[in-house]
Amino acid sequence: MRTRITTPVPRERLAEDARRAIGDAVWAPSVHNTQPWRFGVHGARISVRADADRRLGVADPAGREMLISCGAALYNLRLALRALGYDPDVRLLPDPDRPHLLADVHMNPGRPPDGDIEDLQGRIRRRRTHRGGFGPGAVPDSVVRRIVVETQTEGARLIQAVDAHVEGALAALTDAAEHVQRRTPSYASEISRWAPAQRTRRRDGVQEGGYPREEPQTEPRFAARDFARGRDQGVRSPAEGSDRDAGLVMLLVTETDDPADWIRAGQSLQRLLLRADQFGLAVAFHTQALEVPELRDFVRTRFCAGRHPQALLRIGAVSDDAPELETVRRPVEEVTNEEWW
Repeated sequence: MRTRITTPVPRERLAEDARRAIGDAVWAPSVHNTQPWRFGVHGARISVRADADRRLGVADPAGREMLISCGAALYNLRLALRALGYDPDVRLLPDPDRPHLLADVHMNPGRPPDGDIEDLQGRIRRRRTHRGGFGPGAVPDSVVRRIVVETQTEGARLIQAVDAHVEGALAALTDAAEHVQRRTPSYASEISRWAPAQRTRRRDGVQEGGYPREEPQTEPRFAARDFARGRDQGVRSPAEGSDRDAGLVMLLVTETDDPADWIRAGQSLQRLLLRADQFGLAVAFHTQALEVPELRDFVRTRFCAGRHPQALLRIGAVSDDAPELETVRRPVEEVTNEEWW
C-alpha cells in the first residue's frame, strides 16, 4: 500500500518540483505550436495563464483553440505533479476579473505515483503530432472504449465517424475550409508568421522538421495545412507506403461552449494523446473546418447531435519507416514569472 505524504514540503523542493512540472507542461500540443501559455509560481501554487499575444487573431479570434492548448498544458502539469508525489488541487478560472488566469493549481502532498502515472508522464516529451496516413489495421474496439472513457473523465466526449459517408463529409469539409483559408491573405500571413524559414533559431512555430514536404495522401483525403507555402522544405516521406488509411476519425465535443469547456477539452485531448501513445497509436489533427464559423456550426448540427466540436482527430498506427517529425519548445524560464516566493 502506498503511503500518503503528510509532512510539509520544504520551500526549496517546492520550487524545484514546480519548475520540473512546468518543464513537462510546455510539451503540450498547441495550434501552430504557438505555445500560448504562461505560468506563475507562488509557494505551493502554480498559476496557468493564457498568453493572448500568441493567440491566432485570424484563425482563432475568440481564443477557443488558445484555451484548448492551455488546457492540454494544464493536464501535463497535473500529471507531472502526480508523478512527483503531489495531489494537485485545481481551480479553473478562479478570478472572473482576470479572464486570462485559467487555473490555480495547489501542490498538495500526496501518495507516491503508481506505474501507470509514471508511464504516462514519461510519454509527455516523446509524443509527436502525426501529419500523415495510417496503416490498414483497425484500432481494436477495446482500445477505442478505453480512450472514450479516458476522455470523458476530463469533461469532454468523443464521437466516432460511424460510416464512410460521415468520414467523407468531414474530409470534404476540411478540404473546403483549407481552400477558404488559403485564399484569405490575412490567414496566409498568419501561417507565415508561425512557419518560420529554414535554420531559424526560434523555439516556437511549426519548423521545417515538423511537417512533410509533400502533402500526405489519405483515403478519404483530409487536407493538410500548407506550412511549406511553395518553399522546397519539409520532411521527405517514403516514396511509396501502405500508410494511406485515414484511420479512426473522431470528433472531440463538449456539451456547452464557454472558456471552461475549452480548457476541459484541452485536458481531455492531452489525456487521449498520451493514452493513445501508450497503445502504440498516433493522432493527427484537422481543425480547419472548426475555424470557419459556418462550417463549425454545420459540423455541430449534422454530426455532433448539437454538441460543440472542439477538435477533429484521426487515430491509427504508423509503420516503422514513417518520418519522425520534430518539434521545439521554449525554455521554462521564458514562460514562467520570476515570482517564486
